[in-house]
Amino acid sequence: MAPTVKPKSVFLVHLAISFQIFLITSKSTDAAPVPAPWPPQFHAILFMNNSGTLQKVDLWYDWPNGRNFNIIQNQLGKLTYDLEWDNGTSYIYTLDANKECRVLHFPVGILRPSWLDGAEYLGQKYVDKFLCNVWTKVDFIWYYEDVVTKRPVHWVFYTGYTADVITFEVGAVLEDPKWQAPVYCFGNEGEERPLLNSVVTDSSSGKLIREVFSTF
Repeated sequence: MAPTVKPKSVFLVHLAISFQIFLITSKSTDAAPVPAPWPPQFHAILFMNNSGTLQKVDLWYDWPNGRNFNIIQNQLGKLTYDLEWDNGTSYIYTLDANKECRVLHFPVGILRPSWLDGAEYLGQKYVDKFLCNVWTKVDFIWYYEDVVTKRPVHWVFYTGYTADVITFEVGAVLEDPKWQAPVYCFGNEGEERPLLNSVVTDSSSGKLIREVFSTF
């Protein structure tokens, strides 16, 4: 004859199982979210606001080939090209009749896909009508990522310089010939044609990030 299981014993078993599930769930939910790494290659359109100075930026990120390109249209102003290479060299130039160019050198290359590793999680917040997870990195940048899609939505620099992501195309790649800086960026001719300091200083978020990260 099979032994009889008392109802009280069954209840205790269920209670123990429920408690274990609660502990596992609690541990999983206590872990803070981490920002998604950037895709190895993507194209994004950004609207930038630097204390009222507005820019539209075409950002082409190409980690496998060690290059990053910001094509910057200043509001009712210059179209400026900021071409960054992983060897630390940046070419900031125009393609108009003035043939302006400035060559900059940094001790660090372009941002790695994992450049947000170690960022401090701040919680969730709505921005641009998207519910976002928010992180800060060394009190330098505040980064907002869509909770559902894990795409970047918005970021803010400590200076107040902001970026709003309008489009984000994963896997998009700019054709190789368009990554070539003009000939007047090289040699003495390039050095004699500097851009205005305001254009160089405010050219791109990538340049600002590299300047700060180069101090670590």
